This record gives sequence, C-alpha cells and structure tokens, in this order.
Amino acid sequence: MLPSQRALFDIPRDVAYLNAAAWSPLPLAVQEAGRLGVARKGRPWEIDPALPARVIERSRAAAAALIGAAAEDVAVIPSVSYGVAVAGKIFAPPAGSRVLVFEDDHSSPVLEWMQRAPSQGFTVDTVRRPADGDWTAAVEEAVARPGAPVSIASVSNLHWSDGAVLDMDRIAAALRAKGAALLIDATHGAGMMDLDVARIDPDFLIFPTYKWVLGPYGRAFIYIAKRHQDGVPLEQTGFGRRGVQNDRVPYLADLSYAPTARRFDMGERDHFVGLEMAAAGMELMASWGHAAIAERCAMLTARLEDGLAAAGAILPRRDLRAPHVLCVAFPGGMPAGLIERLAARGAYAAPRLGRLRISPHVYNDEEDVDRFVAAFRAELRQAA
Repeated sequence: MLPSQRALFDIPRDVAYLNAAAWSPLPLAVQEAGRLGVARKGRPWEIDPALPARVIERSRAAAAALIGAAAEDVAVIPSVSYGVAVAGKIFAPPAGSRVLVFEDDHSSPVLEWMQRAPSQGFTVDTVRRPADGDWTAAVEEAVARPGAPVSIASVSNLHWSDGAVLDMDRIAAALRAKGAALLIDATHGAGMMDLDVARIDPDFLIFPTYKWVLGPYGRAFIYIAKRHQDGVPLEQTGFGRRGVQNDRVPYLADLSYAPTARRFDMGERDHFVGLEMAAAGMELMASWGHAAIAERCAMLTARLEDGLAAAGAILPRRDLRAPHVLCVAFPGGMPAGLIERLAARGAYAAPRLGRLRISPHVYNDEEDVDRFVAAFRAELRQAA
C-alpha cells in the first residue's frame, strides 16, 4: 500500500487535517514552485520569453495524464464554472429537450444551464435524492423516462456534500443510447478515481487544482471531446487564432481558429506562477497513481467508519460512497459549534448540508484518524 506522504507537506503532528474536499494543503514542492514563479515575476527582464509556453504545455500534459486524455484535447481555464460556460457556448441543448442535473449538486455544473434554459427553450430536470442512496440508478431512470428527450446530463462524478458516488461508465452508456451528451464535473474525482475519458467518452470533463490534485486556486482544466472542438471559444484571444502574433506584420494575419482544444484556453493564460504550481501537484498525483491513492484513502475511511460507528455515528453504505469521502449524519441535525470545537482539538473536517464531511488524502495516516475519532467522541459526549 502507498505509505503516508505526510513528509512532503508542512503539517504539524498535532493537526489531523481531513478536509481535502474543501481545499488541500500545498506540498512543499508545490510551495517552492510558487516561490520561484513569484521571484521570476519580480525580475521580469530575466524571464525566458519561451517560459510561459513551456509551463502552459507542462500543466496541460499533467492534467491530461490524470484522465487518460491527449494534451491537445485539454484547455487551460480558471474554474469549473468557467468550463461549464465554455460547454454551454459550444453545446446548445435543443428547445424542448431536458438537461439533467441532480438534487443539491454543486452550483458549478448546474447554474449555467438554469440561466440558459428560459431563452433557449429547454428545461432543467433535477434528479431527486434517491431514498436508497443509489444515484447511478436514479440518473439512469431519469434518462430512460418517456417524454422530452435528454440532450445533456451535467453532473458531478460524486456528490460534493456527502461523497455519494455516481458510476460514470453506466451513466455515459445510458446517455449514449439516447444520443445525449455528458458533462462531468470531476472536481472530486480527477486524480483520485478512474475517470479515463478514452473509455467513458464524455463530451466535457472539468476539474480544478485547489482540492484533490494539490494545487493552487484559480487554475482548472477542461477536456473537450474532438467532436466539439470546432466550437466558438468563450473568450476571443490571439493565441486562439491561427495567425495573431505580436512579433509579425501583419498582426492579425489569420483569424481562423486554432485547431485542438487549445483554442478554448482562457485569456491571460500565461500565469506561470499558478500553472507551474498546478503542474507540480498533478505530477505528484500521477506518480502515485489513482489506484494507489484510492486504496490508501479507502483504508483511512474504513478506519474512520469503525471508530465513528462505535461512537454512534450514522454512516452511509460503503458501496455507495467514494473511497476518499465519508460523511456523518445526525438524527437531530449537526450539533451547533461542532466544527469549531473539533478544530480546537486539532481535528478538521467540513459541514455540508447538515452532515459532517470527512475527506482524507495521502498526507494522512492512522494517527490522524485516531485523533479525529477521539475528538469526535469527546465532543459527542460533551454535547450529550
């Protein structure tokens, strides 16, 4: 099993940080990449003019490697919501069709379609939370339901609030059988789970770097299937065209769009500080591999289950949740101040929709789990 990677991070021994689903700590190597980038910007006359392009392509390749994509099919963007806006401009759901989302999904893969629906004449169809917790079956049933056809499903690969997992292979197959498209918000899956785009064949897959892939804020990536790469980008940039170069005359020589997903890169993409940090984090993730990371996290969440169940916690079925996220429910709601009191004991998690979301990563170990469980038990005893 992959051992704990705690030594690669600046985490004090008395801190049990189990909150990667909110934001991850930066590895020391990623912090150093940021410091070097800032120092370069401090002395811009020393920057190699070719550096930004190298960093952009390094980060693009690192992002592609996490999802089994070709680098040319990935665009550099700032956020998941930006990526969904890119998809919304490329893919127009026909009037009278349905766009599938699921209940209480994160706002990023949902709001763009809600905003577009009235003017474009389609409806946003929300799949309600299933009583048995099986989101995959619930989405499949919604796809198969008679009536208005589904044009696209815009869904996360797991529920951000509680870690309930959706089987993207099954959902992709159900949509494909109906001629519908698939957008995956892989915020909580890229680098952590098997989301091979060559196999799943989504139309779009988007993820940021500030959570699980150990990078900074403001950097994200979108995979765009080749069948959509002739679309119009959200932003109109010189590098998104074939012949706009500032060292040549005429400047606007060829305004036809550049080939591949690179045409969809965000404006001001030459952010070599954040992109170099993002690349360093994603390369670390790739060096471990998603299977080894998932195995380690599954061991940690299983240990959490044992300890929390003994303390009376209400836990989900293991087969319906992701290996790296575990949520605790409370019959009467989460005790007031629980998050803050746990933090005072050095145990960190997040409140999400009335649940306690616990999300370990490779920097956690058994001691972290035991510290968290002990803090949880102590706080529940005190609350009682």
